[in-house]
Amino acid sequence: MSLSMYQASVPVFSHMLGVLSKILDKGAAYAEARKIEPSVLINDRLAPDMLPLSRQVQIAGDMAMRGAARLAGVEFPSNPDIEATFPELQQRITKTLRFLDGISAKRIDGSEEKSITFKLGGDDVTFSGQAYLLNFVLPNLYFHVTATYLILRHNGVDLGKKDFLGGI
Repeated sequence: MSLSMYQASVPVFSHMLGVLSKILDKGAAYAEARKIEPSVLINDRLAPDMLPLSRQVQIAGDMAMRGAARLAGVEFPSNPDIEATFPELQQRITKTLRFLDGISAKRIDGSEEKSITFKLGGDDVTFSGQAYLLNFVLPNLYFHVTATYLILRHNGVDLGKKDFLGGI
């Protein structure tokens, strides 16, 4: 049995955004229990040259949404990066999940050889659909979810591997 492009994308994106949402819930609960201003966690970063938690969440959502849209050949909505609270970051995830729910398998399946071109760092880059999914979107999605996890874990939030895997 083969794995379709849809099966390798949208359900994985949705799962990881669900994981991200639960990780953020734990971060918000931790801040509240410890009387930490939530912005301290939301603006924290692992290294001076890394993006803060808020941007990690925004980029993870953008990777999923843009990835699915490009594979499906549909437009994706613009998301201004203005979220500054845990509830706002959760709303962004919810909005992205709703978008993903609207993309059918029929739109994505068969996109393995589709040419996908977009701007990256000011330059045009082109991938086949399969390479785009496997070598760009999924690694970026996992990277930014992992960075969010690590920022919160570094700050003392009780997170473990099961949280990252989604309670498996």
